Amino acid sequence: MTATSAPPLRIGKSAVRALGILALATGALESVVTPTLPLLRRELDMSHSEGALLSIVLLVTGALITPVAGKLGDRYGGKRVLVQLMVVVCAGGLVSALAPSLPVLLLGQILQGAMVGALPLSFILVREHLPEGESKVAIGVVSGLFVGGTMAGTLAAGPVAEGLSRHWMFALPTFAVIGATVLVHRLMPQDAPRRSDGAGIDWPGLVLLSGTLVTLMLVLALGPGIVARPLVLVALLLLPAAFATGWVAVERRAAAPMVDLRMVGRPEVWKACVLTFMICVGTSVAAYLVPALFAVPADAYGFGAGATQIGLFLLPGAVAASLAGPAGGFGARRFGSRAVVTAGVLVMAVGLFGLAAVHTEVWHLVVGKVMIALANGLCVTAMVTSTATSVDRGDTGIATGLVLVTRVIGFAVGVQISGAILTASTPAGSDLPAESAYVVGFVLAGAVTALSLLVVRTLSKGVKA
Repeated sequence: MTATSAPPLRIGKSAVRALGILALATGALESVVTPTLPLLRRELDMSHSEGALLSIVLLVTGALITPVAGKLGDRYGGKRVLVQLMVVVCAGGLVSALAPSLPVLLLGQILQGAMVGALPLSFILVREHLPEGESKVAIGVVSGLFVGGTMAGTLAAGPVAEGLSRHWMFALPTFAVIGATVLVHRLMPQDAPRRSDGAGIDWPGLVLLSGTLVTLMLVLALGPGIVARPLVLVALLLLPAAFATGWVAVERRAAAPMVDLRMVGRPEVWKACVLTFMICVGTSVAAYLVPALFAVPADAYGFGAGATQIGLFLLPGAVAASLAGPAGGFGARRFGSRAVVTAGVLVMAVGLFGLAAVHTEVWHLVVGKVMIALANGLCVTAMVTSTATSVDRGDTGIATGLVLVTRVIGFAVGVQISGAILTASTPAGSDLPAESAYVVGFVLAGAVTALSLLVVRTLSKGVKA
């Protein structure tokens, strides 16, 4: 397939602003669940395992749709696919806003997962319509506004949910996404389909990978309730194993596989994926347990924090995460990727073990969460940088995409394990887990993080400036 030879139209500042507003709105919509998860669990009568599932389903579906969005953008044009994805996101936001029950809210979050594929399409459009120097600035602006949106959503979700209702905390950012999508549609020029390799989308691979992840999350969510029935548990475990086996078989034969398994076999890539998975398991445990611990009643062992207070307590961690990306990139260039990852792993392990040892004051949790968020950003950025510079230029997108998909899987597994630990330690007739469950979760996450040092020491030192 050949692309049109006409040069792309240059876009003005108004089009870049429209993409920035869209990033701001989607960032806010994406981040409203985390600070309000205890409130949602209470209002929708969810177990901790169900709450864990709610908190990661958007990211899992986003990881699946992102490679498809890129190929569709090549085939039909980036603007067209971006707008259509945002229509799906808006539909998901409205479903979430109107959801009367957990299954409907999960459906809304699945639809909202399309936003994960929309942000890379924004970057592609900026690069296509602006010179290189200006496109770097524009991408930085759009990325920064997305991070700013996540901070705004973290802060505003609690007051809106408590002052109005949980329905409005989804509705308000969805209205903003609708308005921003209209602006992008009007101000962004149409782009022609780019050159394509002619290969179709790997739909069988996508379906089988989806089945693997969904059934794995189902096993983790239902595990505490069926552990006393080993036959049922074994049957459930066979489901993701069967999906995974079928997926590997399909990907090995596909002309244009969703995931190139030959790339996974390269030492620099599989080591990066293993490290990213382990680090993100540690990060996600804290991401789930810390808000839950804030919400535990003060007359027990928690702080009785409402959604608004939880958002404020989580804000320093969000700021640290936003600073960690640039810091990780600079550190990888200056000291090498291995040094940055080693430092990040040590900081994260100290933060997790510290939370297990002391969590009796608000500042204990705030400081621990800041350390973990900062370390995660340093490690993931360094791993992406290391992977991008260790493979051939033509393989950069595939290799870094594998690392980013592994990041989502690690986060999903860690959150589901956290929910399962809390559910298993909650006595019958109560919704309050034993305090020891939090200690077990933090210690387990710290141990997984510390064990990743065994892989870190086998890495090459990486690029130094």
